[in-house]
Amino acid sequence: MKKTNLFIVATLFGMIIFPLWWVTGMEPAAGTEWFSGSDSQAQDMILALAPDYLTWFEPLWKPASGEIESLLFALQAALGAGFIGYWFGVSVTRHELRQSQPARLPDPIQSRVDC
Repeated sequence: MKKTNLFIVATLFGMIIFPLWWVTGMEPAAGTEWFSGSDSQAQDMILALAPDYLTWFEPLWKPASGEIESLLFALQAALGAGFIGYWFGVSVTRHELRQSQPARLPDPIQSRVDC
């Protein structure tokens, strides 16, 4: 293995293992979860700052559990990543096809017909 590849693998391994090692033995703050979302943290902050705050609307449907909610979020992220990947692939292919075709001058007769 090349030194650069070994360095990249070691760095990635460290980036994955170090946070897990850092968290081991720690406890979350009282009344919180390890990986609570920003929505619940914002809701707690709003209730602490303005207890009489009224929500603007209620969700039409609430998932049965946190696992279902996480699944839906993961599916949404996967679909978004797939769409972005498809768009990127199409854009690169179009660019390559345009670069491979020889440059053509406009046909003077055809340009008169289009007017």
